[in-house]
This record gives sequence, structure tokens and C-alpha cells, in this order.
Amino acid sequence: MIACRRESRRYLAGRKGIKMLNRLNERVKKLTVLDIVLTKWSVLFGTIIIVKLLPELLNIGYPILVILMFAFAAKPIYEMYFKK
Repeated sequence: MIACRRESRRYLAGRKGIKMLNRLNERVKKLTVLDIVLTKWSVLFGTIIIVKLLPELLNIGYPILVILMFAFAAKPIYEMYFKK
């Protein structure tokens, strides 16, 4: 009985997660290019604040940063250019 409840909670949590992602996708479709540009600028300045607060982040090597850059860019690049 307990296992069934646990499984049903996971199922419901999965469905709620999918509904949330669908809602977010609908909201993102309403954004204009200006909204996206302003978001990117806010992320840039937020990153500058974080680096000023934690200057030891500047000691991360370039190879690690390049690997992280490609890792985070892989899915959007795939979706944009290669997915049919």
C-alpha cells in the first residue's frame, strides 16, 4: 500500500512538472527580442556582481570554462541547427 502511494506521488509530480514546463513554454513564446536582450544584460551584470563578491572564481582555468561553455551550449545549438 505504501509503495503504491509513493509511486502515485511520483506520477503526479511528473505530471505537474510537465504542466509547469508547458506553461513556461507558452510564456516564453510571448517574449520579444528586446525582452531576451534585456534578460541577457541582466544576467551579465548579475554575473559581474557575483564575481566581485567571490573573486576566487577568477582563478578557474580557461579549459574548464571552455568545457562548461560547450556543455551548456550543446542543447540549444542542437535544437536550433540540427533538429528537424
